[in-house]
Amino acid sequence: MHEASLAGGILKLVEDSARREGFQRVTVLRLEVGKLAGVELRALRFALQAIAPGTHLAGARLEFETPEGQAWCLGCSQTVPLAERGMACLHCGSYQLQPTGGTELRVIDMLVADE
Repeated sequence: MHEASLAGGILKLVEDSARREGFQRVTVLRLEVGKLAGVELRALRFALQAIAPGTHLAGARLEFETPEGQAWCLGCSQTVPLAERGMACLHCGSYQLQPTGGTELRVIDMLVADE
């Protein structure tokens, strides 16, 4: 389950930000996890909640945005929706698709409390 290591990286980002910016805790953490990112949202949520106690992330509400996948077709030079990797182009049937969206995994923003 690579979501546990992803959660550790996200927690490190939060902890580093807390040290640098001097806030006490995160109340809301918004993440963007594209549908083609290869991340299971339930597993990531569970991993984040499991490692949060005793950190600046403890008790934070986790919000996820999940942008749809899209790709550039090398066969017909069209941008096409891509529900999952390995699909054919809806226009020409080519499998030469280069993902251009929906692969993101990033922290969008954090709402923090200084208390």
